[in-house]
Amino acid sequence: MKRKGKVPRFKLQRRLLTELPGLGKAGALERKPYPPGQHGAQRIKYSDYRLQLEEKQKIKYHYNLRDEQLIRLVKLAQKKPGVWVGELISLLESRLENVLFRGGFARSQTSAAQMISHGQVLVNGRKVNIRSFTVKTGDVIVLTDKGIKNQIYQMAKANPRLPIPDWIEKTESEFVAQLQMKDRPQLESVPFAFEETLVTSYYSKV
Repeated sequence: MKRKGKVPRFKLQRRLLTELPGLGKAGALERKPYPPGQHGAQRIKYSDYRLQLEEKQKIKYHYNLRDEQLIRLVKLAQKKPGVWVGELISLLESRLENVLFRGGFARSQTSAAQMISHGQVLVNGRKVNIRSFTVKTGDVIVLTDKGIKNQIYQMAKANPRLPIPDWIEKTESEFVAQLQMKDRPQLESVPFAFEETLVTSYYSKV
């Protein structure tokens, strides 16, 4: 369904020629694996800048970010030693809304954010209503009773969007929905294909 003021999810993924799981429903490229528009099926020659921009856009849209949020995280990651893109991915994957999504408690980042804003998520026994909250190794995330009854969770439980990554431990029963961060997510945690060197080039002057 088209969201007011935003490019429809399928059209956005076709434009980037990449299925972005964080946007929710799968199958964006199954019937039309080419960009939208009159000349979408024709071969398009991309400039280096466009390639870099689109790689950045994949991260922005999958992780449900605004440009200013992503730039802030890039600057934070660049302060760390080593390959900063790996640090950026670790920061992104550790966001509470993403951990809920990757843990199978929601089928999209926005659905996970909705549960958080409604006060249906506890971290180490305390209610957290900030979707960008950073989950640390060892932290335990639990859904409240309302969260367990929420259709967002029930639909995700019945039809998981992605496999559970090995850095998340999941405990689930009729009355319990719990995740624990076992380890810090790494660069390979990204659930879609992307070129880290293009992201590095795009933000080289930030």
